[in-house]
Amino acid sequence: MGTNSIVHDAGQDQTQSSMMAWRVHEFGPPETMQFERVLVPSPGPGEVLVKVYAAGVGPWDGWIRAGRSALPQPLPLTLGSDLAGEVQAVGPDVIDPHVGDQVYGVTNSRFIGAYAEYALASAAMIARKPASIDYIEAASVPVIAVTAWQGLFDQAQLKAGQTVLIHGAAGNVGAYAVQLARRAGIRTIATAATDDVAFVRELGADTVVDFQTERFEDAARDVDAVLDLVGGETQKRSFQVLRRGGKLISAVSQPDQDLAKSHGVDATFFLVNVTTRHLTEIAGLIDSGDLRIRVGTVIPLADAREAHLIMEGIRRPPKGKIVLAVDTK
Repeated sequence: MGTNSIVHDAGQDQTQSSMMAWRVHEFGPPETMQFERVLVPSPGPGEVLVKVYAAGVGPWDGWIRAGRSALPQPLPLTLGSDLAGEVQAVGPDVIDPHVGDQVYGVTNSRFIGAYAEYALASAAMIARKPASIDYIEAASVPVIAVTAWQGLFDQAQLKAGQTVLIHGAAGNVGAYAVQLARRAGIRTIATAATDDVAFVRELGADTVVDFQTERFEDAARDVDAVLDLVGGETQKRSFQVLRRGGKLISAVSQPDQDLAKSHGVDATFFLVNVTTRHLTEIAGLIDSGDLRIRVGTVIPLADAREAHLIMEGIRRPPKGKIVLAVDTK
């Protein structure tokens, strides 16, 4: 399944190089995904070509496949955004990273291209891979860890001594949010299902609310911010636990602005913006032992459709991140 020739230089002719990739020619269910041979792309300005060793799978991949992306997605396209691998070639104006560097991050602002043996990535959206973890673990990190970081610090602008209510704290983003908040000296109230309470407590949450048996309104009063990773009724109910001037930050859906106004709070939906700076900070925290990673299941690249069946609920979902093993090195 490998390429016919490996490219090390952006100026080399790549017309004979091919690779396997998961393509979408029409939007729809997982069955629309096609594993096919395509040409290895050449990096343009600001891009690098990465030999992909592992690719993360996230719900946004399913939204893109189904035609429900928040961004325009012209067809055909290759699925996938999170990746970890080795730089094979760099675009004409790229100073860093270099050929041979081990990197992790996201392909591009459209979140496509990673379910393949080789992928183009924006040099501004990747960073050196944390040295203490392997490619599979590294591919599980970028979007979810940066979402947690940006929700807490860039959007809610929380500081040590403040209090945050984190909904969905046992989920992939939530688990990072709990750990990052704890490390920053922010008091955390976290909601989780009964089976996940012990796990969230281990991550360092100050208070864990079992949403299946308790109401979070009884544990949270006048909090500085809510990080909403659930949406729906949970999001609506959260307005009443915020202090006036507090912030509701959602990574899943646009909050009701009339409700926000009536409670005297700010409410924002945000899309993650993965940058080299954020990834470098997170890599440092992983290497220092301050962030715990949870890979749920590893699936070979050739079986990526299985990962989408899991996300659709057709197969039993794992606790933790789904990662595609493209190559083991």
